[in-house]
Amino acid sequence: MRKKYMTEVATTPLSGKELLQKVKELSDVPRRERARRCGYYTEAKNGKVRVNLTDFYDAVLSAKGVPLDPERTKDGRGREATFRVSVHKNGQIVIGSSYTQKMGLKPGDEFEIKLGYKHIHLKQVGEGDDFDMDDDN
Repeated sequence: MRKKYMTEVATTPLSGKELLQKVKELSDVPRRERARRCGYYTEAKNGKVRVNLTDFYDAVLSAKGVPLDPERTKDGRGREATFRVSVHKNGQIVIGSSYTQKMGLKPGDEFEIKLGYKHIHLKQVGEGDDFDMDDDN
């Protein structure tokens, strides 16, 4: 029989000292439940909860000062993020979620597109920050 733990769950993933303190408090709790309570989970539309143990362990290691590979991120499909993209057969260029997450972008964020000679300039609408996509990266 599986126990259900009815306690406070973080709504956003904890990090740093706050994460380490919570992990210490929850030392008697199973690892999946510990990760969930620290905010490392997603909830599907049907209500099913999926615990993100890898992100949790990476965050704990980082909080302890042991980042595994701080300069490299993956897009969830096993590919490593690079600053190069290619034009697809349908003429589109896709910017992976690794980049949009780093920039803190959310669905619905809008950009102005300005074409230059051999570059595309993206400017977030309503924000003062400019982001360039060119071969300089």
